[in-house]
Amino acid sequence: MIIRTAELKRLEELYAKSGNQLVILYGRENSGKEQLLRLFTKEKKIFYYRARQASASEQLIQMGREVEQKYQIHLAAYSYEEYFKRVRSGDASKLVVVIDEFSYIAKKDDTFLKAVIQLKDKRLYPGPVFIILASSSIVWTEHDAAELFAPYQKKITERIRLDDVHFLDVVRNFPDYTTRQCVEVYGVLGGVTGYLSRWNGKRDLKENICRNILSPTGFLYQEAEHYLGLELRELSLYNTILGAIAAGNQKLNDLFHYTGFSRAKISVYMKNLMEFDVIEKVVSFDTGGWENAKKGVYRIKNTYLNFWFRFVYPYLSDLYQLSAEEFYNLHIAGNLDAYLNQYFIQVCREYLELLNMIGRLPLQLHRIGTWVGKQGTIDIIAQNSVRESVVGLCNWAKPELTMDDCRKLEESMKKAKISAKYYYLFSATGFEAALVEHAKEDARYVLVDMTEL
Repeated sequence: MIIRTAELKRLEELYAKSGNQLVILYGRENSGKEQLLRLFTKEKKIFYYRARQASASEQLIQMGREVEQKYQIHLAAYSYEEYFKRVRSGDASKLVVVIDEFSYIAKKDDTFLKAVIQLKDKRLYPGPVFIILASSSIVWTEHDAAELFAPYQKKITERIRLDDVHFLDVVRNFPDYTTRQCVEVYGVLGGVTGYLSRWNGKRDLKENICRNILSPTGFLYQEAEHYLGLELRELSLYNTILGAIAAGNQKLNDLFHYTGFSRAKISVYMKNLMEFDVIEKVVSFDTGGWENAKKGVYRIKNTYLNFWFRFVYPYLSDLYQLSAEEFYNLHIAGNLDAYLNQYFIQVCREYLELLNMIGRLPLQLHRIGTWVGKQGTIDIIAQNSVRESVVGLCNWAKPELTMDDCRKLEESMKKAKISAKYYYLFSATGFEAALVEHAKEDARYVLVDMTEL
């Protein structure tokens, strides 16, 4: 089980402050929001209400019924102001009021947020109160709710977004896995805590994929369409675009020719997908070599959707006709290492960021990114405040990282018009003997075996 210790600590810090607080807590479905709330509210006085997808009047009835049941009272009126007058801790301790999936209420009833602000301002329940408005809709919370929140911006104590966890959390969650196995899991599931908690760390990658993704009873079998459907309509159009990107059509012009959609339509759908954190635009590190860099490159950011559209979506008929093991052997096994390379790069980047945070790099890095060239790429580029650079090269699948690989890196650096003070070379398989000797003689070269990550 992955515990969001940083977010839990922050909630405790805010709770310990004097006065009333109002926190907006949000993250995608399966972000671990509910588990975090349970851990935080354990042994605290709490009123918790999980909103329904219901009409405004039905929502009032449901919350009113729960207030009456919890406090053994009879309400004279059904209104949010009345509810927040009647909640209580029963002693001098601070009451935690959690309205989970609050967007279902706020979208349809403008009296709700007004009552919440009155509660925070001690105009309803007079005791100390810690209010959490929680949501599983990132798009709504960050974009659509702006107008609703506009009058109350100064009343909000803090917004806490539950992003995907990092690779280090994956390693901690699977103590029986090797580092390589953890990278494989990370490349399939990403850092989604709800997915990771249901992955069996006693079984290998193939068995987990077959059981959880390729089997009709698997918890991820229909997750791709379900997740996209949470925030997006016209799934047929979004599926077409995502399938095209996964097939290698990563520029708008490529998508225009592949899909037949107008450029204007594609731009709108791409914007929606980016707001939902499904895709991202890859911007090369600013090195000066712009004429040699690819521009306007898009990729699927959501890890599980990337896996699904790369390995399952193109062969959906086989998914229903073959056994899970047959499907895996035919469509996944032979292509998985090439796919996982991008996630190994991500893991190596996280490693550098961690070392930078604890001051264990020769340079204090100020920014970090990648460079995607028309010919050749640089997996990792990082610079300090005076633009001194560290470059990283990552090998996942080749038998070993070689001096020839380093020469190709230097060719890409020339095209990018960049030099480096240090080279961090990462390999999941080992290093050529000549490269090991070179690194002993040249202190700029740092070799990092995967087991060190």
